[in-house]
Amino acid sequence: MAIAFSALAQGVIDVHSHIITPGFVSALDAEGRLMEEGFPLPKYDVESHLRWMDETGVETSVLTLAAPQPSSALIVRETNEEAARIKREHAGRFLFCAALPLPDVNAAIHEAIYALDTLKADGIKLATNVQGQYLGTPELDTLFAVLNERQAVIILHPHCPNPVNHEVMAQTPLAMQEYLSETTRAVTNMISRNVLARYPNLKVVVPHCGAYLPLAVPRMKSLTPVMQANKMVGDIDWEANLAALYYDLAGAHSPETIRMMLTITTPDHLLYGSDYPYVAPQVLTQGLARMKQYLTDEPDLAPFKEMILWKNAKWLLGLSATTPVADSQDQPMLVRLAEIEVYPEYLTAYLAAASEIQQESLKTEPGVLCLFPTQMKEDSTQIRILEIYASQEAYQHHIQTAHFQKYKQGTLHMVKSLKLQDLSPLSQETMNIIFKRKN
Repeated sequence: MAIAFSALAQGVIDVHSHIITPGFVSALDAEGRLMEEGFPLPKYDVESHLRWMDETGVETSVLTLAAPQPSSALIVRETNEEAARIKREHAGRFLFCAALPLPDVNAAIHEAIYALDTLKADGIKLATNVQGQYLGTPELDTLFAVLNERQAVIILHPHCPNPVNHEVMAQTPLAMQEYLSETTRAVTNMISRNVLARYPNLKVVVPHCGAYLPLAVPRMKSLTPVMQANKMVGDIDWEANLAALYYDLAGAHSPETIRMMLTITTPDHLLYGSDYPYVAPQVLTQGLARMKQYLTDEPDLAPFKEMILWKNAKWLLGLSATTPVADSQDQPMLVRLAEIEVYPEYLTAYLAAASEIQQESLKTEPGVLCLFPTQMKEDSTQIRILEIYASQEAYQHHIQTAHFQKYKQGTLHMVKSLKLQDLSPLSQETMNIIFKRKN
């Protein structure tokens, strides 16, 4: 059943779905690799995919080739051609990110140029590793240079690690744990070599709720000085590397997960992802409904509902020239208390950073009405910051500024805990009088 989607309200954009063609399956079968990832490939057909999309309100799905990586460049080309055909025949319903025949870098460059320029691919899909060639390795720099020239969107997906401990994998299947490690490993490899800072036109989508990155990034930052002292890594441009990363919410999304991800990114970098057809359609339908509900009910996340479900993806994929902003509705003030505990050894540095962000924000952002850091008398490592913004839109603008990003990334390793408490003024009229705000 096909629905004329133009007659419906703006639909969800799914940036994480997979194409599994008969040729791909046959090639893997001939090589004895159907179970290489530890579980069987699901069946896929366009009609079933469209049926699920129509039933759940997903307007557009981005197709990428599933794991494992084909050995044949011909199979990669055939899959890209098939994805391009699906996109043409179902205009507006499907986009695709082309696969590349790695580890042959020259062949991958040739395929990337063909896919982006001739097939009009919407981006490139890269595996975390192919035959042990991990993202971040110097031999891939020439490929990244070509993708940078074309301002490519890259969608990552974990593959079986190389080498792999098959005994461990049998006990805990890849999808349950190692895929998260693989994703984190590949992204941190790129960060440690400043790949994304050196190729600033790239935008990279990290799957599965950012894997372990919300835990790994602060640890990396805290250990970087030690590694540098031992000449194990060089300078890392954290701001530039992290700014290139976007995150899909395929997998175990929840309000708590999103809040954890917001410790390393901003709401305009979060995207809906389903992982179709690896998860049963009814489970995906229930998960999307649950997401829509908590993005409506949770006050701190509600302003970002449309951004996460479709606005961010439209901008990222070039479907809209408008930078996404949070819903403002009647533009109520946003009042928040940030409860922060700082590691004692970083207290002086943190207080300096808090003072700097306060001064810069109040000087340059009219929508920031109050940033008032205080210390608890009983424990000076306990910081409380009263934050008041003219509107949700003003807050959204604030968290995207260069000075906020500098503060956030520069203090991640200093903060032991952070809790944000949204407050409701007893009298909005009094608030307006205090801040001389015109309604």
